[in-house]
Amino acid sequence: MYLVDSNFFIQAHRAIYPLDIATGFWKKVKMLATSGTIFSIDKVKNELYNKNDELENWCRGNLPESFFKVSSGIIQEYSHITTWAISKADHYLPNALSEFLDADEADAFLVAYALSDKNNITIVTQEVSQPNRKNRIKIPEPCNEFDIKYINTIEMFRQLGETF
Repeated sequence: MYLVDSNFFIQAHRAIYPLDIATGFWKKVKMLATSGTIFSIDKVKNELYNKNDELENWCRGNLPESFFKVSSGIIQEYSHITTWAISKADHYLPNALSEFLDADEADAFLVAYALSDKNNITIVTQEVSQPNRKNRIKIPEPCNEFDIKYINTIEMFRQLGETF
């Protein structure tokens, strides 16, 4: 199963696969969402919705009701992720920690959700590992620490053998 970050949608829509041009991409996303191959969590939904834009309209009209899973059941895993982040206070700037630990931000919850079933869940994100970065905790850093699989969008399509 592939757990998608909000940047899976946002970067595709804004930079690579505009909704009005790359219709094959968006049809494939809908198919993968409907089949349960890809999914996300409520925190990502919050980042995508209430923007009153084309992407939100597309998500509302094309993603199944079950696409966004509730993240409240992974509090134990979330505590592991937050404990790890706090332990890195000597590396990350205070603002980076505050952003990562903000309950409205999806990243720590995405990693925690994947940790809850790390043998079966791969995070799909456009973020890349930057271990020396101090002003932001990127998703790959806790993934590397907790041995959680992560890949980018194109690699996910390759693994699935999907084209569009």
